[in-house]
Amino acid sequence: MKNGTHILTLDNGYHLFTRTVGEGKINLLCLHGGPGGTHEEFEQFDKHLKELGVRVSMYDQLGSYFSDQPDFSDPKVRDKYLTFDYYIDEIEEVRQKLGLDQFYLLGHSWGGLIAQEYALKYGQHLKGLIIMSMIDNIAEYTVHVNQLRRETLSQAQVSYMEGIEAAEAFDDPEYQYLVHILDSHFSMRNKEAAQKRTGGHLATAVYNYFQGNNEFVMVGKLNGWDVRDRLHEIKTPTLLTFGDHDTMPLDTGRRMQQTLPNARFVLTPNSGHSHSRDNPAAFFQNLKTYLNDVEKGTFTAY
Repeated sequence: MKNGTHILTLDNGYHLFTRTVGEGKINLLCLHGGPGGTHEEFEQFDKHLKELGVRVSMYDQLGSYFSDQPDFSDPKVRDKYLTFDYYIDEIEEVRQKLGLDQFYLLGHSWGGLIAQEYALKYGQHLKGLIIMSMIDNIAEYTVHVNQLRRETLSQAQVSYMEGIEAAEAFDDPEYQYLVHILDSHFSMRNKEAAQKRTGGHLATAVYNYFQGNNEFVMVGKLNGWDVRDRLHEIKTPTLLTFGDHDTMPLDTGRRMQQTLPNARFVLTPNSGHSHSRDNPAAFFQNLKTYLNDVEKGTFTAY
């Protein structure tokens, strides 16, 4: 595996953007959120993990900004590639083509969803699993994120948003303003980090198919996703990491820690869903402690 930016050709003929940075014996592969996000959220990981000797690999999944974007308006293309199975197997092909084995897999949000599925199907290749701001089912997330909205906004504002959602008029300026308020509480709380944030290249075709048009009404293919009854099968040393003001329900994360045979639950203070950027000092301290403990064979669950 060579460092740098490379275009990886999949067996299906499509091309993925990949980047590997850093030096060392620890290999970390990162899966971006979205669905339809980009690798850009991981571009600062190597500088924080340099002292441990971590090589960080990242890539844009099929359909995302820096990789090939098939015509998902074609039902045959959509049905073939916009599936959980496709994105799980894509991770495995990327792993093979990058020459990774006994590696650490980190998935943020949507990436944490497919990381869990990967661990269930291909767990023999993993040395460690980091689930970042993701739980093991969608139903509890949908209830929680709507509860956060009701607790943060007035009833009139919530009703207004619900009316816009029913009308699917998501470009409405007042609606976008209210979304911004919620994002500043629960998505990215660090104003300076939000101003410096790179990206914004969301692949809407992928996002809308899986999620729907917004975070509050789950109408896409993600609706109904649930691995609660299989979670105990993941034996890999696992780090469950959340922001203390996350959009994900923290009680569910704590329950996951009890369900998984070998898991650690940690919180990043004063942080939301993007807690690696809200409070990088605390986030990377937790991550480095986990990696160091697994490498030394001293990892314990808590």
